[in-house]
Amino acid sequence: MFTQLSNNASTNNVEFIKEVKVDGSWENASYYGAFSVDKEIRFRISIPTSMGVQGMVLRINRDGEDYWDVPMNLTSFWPGREEYSVELNLRTLCGPVPALFFYEFLFLRGLRTLFTSSINNYDFSLTYSSGSKFSLLVHDEYFKPKEWFGKGIMYHVFVDRFAKGEIAPYRRDDMVINEDWYNGVPQYVKNPGDKLANNMFFGGNLRGIEDKLDYLESLGTKVIYLSPIFKAYSNHKYDTGDYMTVDEMFGGEVALRSLIYKAKEKGISIILDGVFNHTGDDSLYFNKYAKYLSAGAYNYDGSKYHDWYTFKNYPDEYESWWGIDIMPKLNQNNPECRNYFVGEGGVIEKYTKMGIGGWRLDVADELPDEFLYGLRECVHKHTDGEGIIIGEVWENAAVKSAYGKRRNYFHGRQLDSVMNYPLRNGIIDFVTCGSAEMLYNVLMELYSSYPRCVSDSLMNILGTHDTERILTVLGDNYRPDAPNDHLAVMRMTPHEKEKAIARLKLASILQYTVYGIPSVYYGDEAGVEGYHDPFCRRTYPWGREEKKLIDHYKRLGELRNIEKAFDRGDFRVLDHGETTLVFERSKEDSRVVVIANGGNENYKVKLDGKWIDMLSYESYENFISTKPHTARIMKRI
Repeated sequence: MFTQLSNNASTNNVEFIKEVKVDGSWENASYYGAFSVDKEIRFRISIPTSMGVQGMVLRINRDGEDYWDVPMNLTSFWPGREEYSVELNLRTLCGPVPALFFYEFLFLRGLRTLFTSSINNYDFSLTYSSGSKFSLLVHDEYFKPKEWFGKGIMYHVFVDRFAKGEIAPYRRDDMVINEDWYNGVPQYVKNPGDKLANNMFFGGNLRGIEDKLDYLESLGTKVIYLSPIFKAYSNHKYDTGDYMTVDEMFGGEVALRSLIYKAKEKGISIILDGVFNHTGDDSLYFNKYAKYLSAGAYNYDGSKYHDWYTFKNYPDEYESWWGIDIMPKLNQNNPECRNYFVGEGGVIEKYTKMGIGGWRLDVADELPDEFLYGLRECVHKHTDGEGIIIGEVWENAAVKSAYGKRRNYFHGRQLDSVMNYPLRNGIIDFVTCGSAEMLYNVLMELYSSYPRCVSDSLMNILGTHDTERILTVLGDNYRPDAPNDHLAVMRMTPHEKEKAIARLKLASILQYTVYGIPSVYYGDEAGVEGYHDPFCRRTYPWGREEKKLIDHYKRLGELRNIEKAFDRGDFRVLDHGETTLVFERSKEDSRVVVIANGGNENYKVKLDGKWIDMLSYESYENFISTKPHTARIMKRI
């Protein structure tokens, strides 16, 4: 019947309601666990009198500090039930600096005190000892959503493998061109740990992307996220050689400016991949092989770049990314190094002023706070606050610790969003195992941990350049541990692929309809297969796509653009079971309900009126049955 569940978590008939004061009135905010520092919030706990509670306490602590107890007030009671509440002024609680807090509730019952134990920062259980605490993130009051970042989808392009445009000049070194666009296999190592040159190119470039803008527009694309484009030795460009130069094999700066301009005409923004944690050893800055005219940190200890790196035993022992010596780690705590990127006339300013929509930050966990503060200030200065900054973070970024330190990503002065790897894991588990519990917990935990503007702009992924192709993951014969010689040529049978495509349709419906922005890794919508890097970086199969799958993605993209509910609309779970999940997206007069069935039996739901399935265009009254391993996107008519 699509009636909303109670908007509070409950256990043993105990109800927990969060409220926020808006224009002098209290509004329900039970789904949220992050608030602006200028807000007042109220916690209400309703309990049965049979529990024998003599009093209640809110136990709260600022992250890393001791807790303090705040008595709660008995505010109302009626036959069989009573309610306690406590109000918090967040500016008084927090002080001048945004902060992360953790809290729990104590039910005082003599010697048998009960504690709340958070399950997903929304649901909870009651225990006889302190357990998992709720998180409360208090962020800067100016932390707001980007007005342009909500509709449509993001499309992730690995530049060398997407499309060939006007032929760009090839380098005169040991680089290799693979002319077999459709069947060529990317370079790979025989055994893990072996060296790999990554100097084989297939010839994709920025002009090729520009030539395909009509296609990308047909998918509903509003943002194109490019893999690194700066001058570098490798095909992947994560070993930057010169940040101030767009790689000539991609068409150079002229091609980038043209792409930005042509995309903007179609309402599409370009996001660049910022690899600011490390450079290549073959770079202007490190210059290990003396290919650049200026003195680099490696070949001259008096180089201006020397202190941009950390040498343990000069010159051959130095810090590098994960011990990979071809990627020496930058010391972004060095003011001169940091200023090169975020200072006046620096890297961020150059490309941001060129007209890009923002940055995706590679390995954000390894970038220091001062760098992130400076980067955000620079981006916002040149975009009137509308430039978006998305970090590569693989866990819950609101409570993330890295290298022994809690990160402040969402306090309002660093990141706007992150790549949503937890959602990817939850969707895969739901589609392959039929379990709704993990997906439900992921959705509730993130939504109740992140500031609302973050939830609305999450980069919802199923595949990236760092993961196996989603179609391969969803196949019955998924064998990621096979030798690379086998993975290079492994393909699904037609029957296996048909089944995997059906699963991908279910996965993509979830990806497109939950809060956040769906990010499609180039070729996933066309049925591209592939195991781990480099097999997930095969070329786009122009003219050989899975047409029905592309039609499915086009329809999803259309819905993203025409339904207001998907443009930063509210998210609410209406029902969830062992294998089923029903949730609602709503905004103003737009209300959409998604029914996902990961089980092996039909799932029937009562209807309160006439509804239409927005994928099949069929209408239903009284009830609707959703087949196993499928999902429906429903709208009332």
